[in-house]
Amino acid sequence: MYICIDIGGTDIKYGVMDVAGEFAVHGTLPTEAKTYGGLGIVRKVSDLVRETCGVYDVRGVAISTAGMVDPATGEIVYALEESIPQYRGVNWKAIMRENFDLPASVENDVNCAALGELWKGAGRGASSLFAMTVGTSIGGCLIMDGRVVHGVSRSAGEIAYMRVPGGRLHERCSATCLVASVCRTKGLPAGSIDGHAVFDLLRKGDPDAAEEVTALIDALADAITNVIAVANPERVVLGGGIMAQEEVLRPPLEEALRGRLPPLVYEATTIAFAATQNDAGMLGALYHFLQEHGNLSVSVLP
Repeated sequence: MYICIDIGGTDIKYGVMDVAGEFAVHGTLPTEAKTYGGLGIVRKVSDLVRETCGVYDVRGVAISTAGMVDPATGEIVYALEESIPQYRGVNWKAIMRENFDLPASVENDVNCAALGELWKGAGRGASSLFAMTVGTSIGGCLIMDGRVVHGVSRSAGEIAYMRVPGGRLHERCSATCLVASVCRTKGLPAGSIDGHAVFDLLRKGDPDAAEEVTALIDALADAITNVIAVANPERVVLGGGIMAQEEVLRPPLEEALRGRLPPLVYEATTIAFAATQNDAGMLGALYHFLQEHGNLSVSVLP
């Protein structure tokens, strides 16, 4: 069995899985990152691993985590201090090896979510895909031939910085941007509504919500067009909180892409919405572990 851990700024999701990605245990802990920082996360994860090893025959630890990661060494090379203080420099591979004599793998959480979708979700069977997460901010990951493309500074896929009409993609297409824009347009106090409320307003025919959602779709279509122009993936997988609104977003998004892409390219590219939800990071972490340690079998491959 394998311990799979997905470390975010708010929650630590964990599971115990077999090689086929079937859960025996599934749970969540509060990260409490701002209270206890990186060292607090190390203690929480270490306690979890220790308890699990007392129950199961554990063969390894697969970690998905916020922050920029060096997968080869297992070290967190960059993390926002305001999100997870004192997390930079934590080396998960060394911690698991020295404290538990267990092999470990470590990968960025967006990359793991993309691998999870490739293995068990909307990316299954694709030879190449680009996964985009649209939530508090924007994340991306390019997978070619089953492997994450990291780039020279391990920042490939950081599409929040992509320039689209009106500014950076984060400023045009995130849930943060959408909610703030609707509040500003309607004269509501900042933070008084969330993304769910915006889409509730949209369904009720609110013109301000409709205008801002249309602006988000335009920015998203520009970003997808840019990604397709560069990488030409077989599939684009859209996840994150905003993308849960597939029935509202898919028709206008496909129309926008049809107008931006040559017909040959548009018809060859599948737009899919994420299917593995909150399990994506843990599934992708396990898939990455199996890749890294040469344990992928025919039954595991997507």
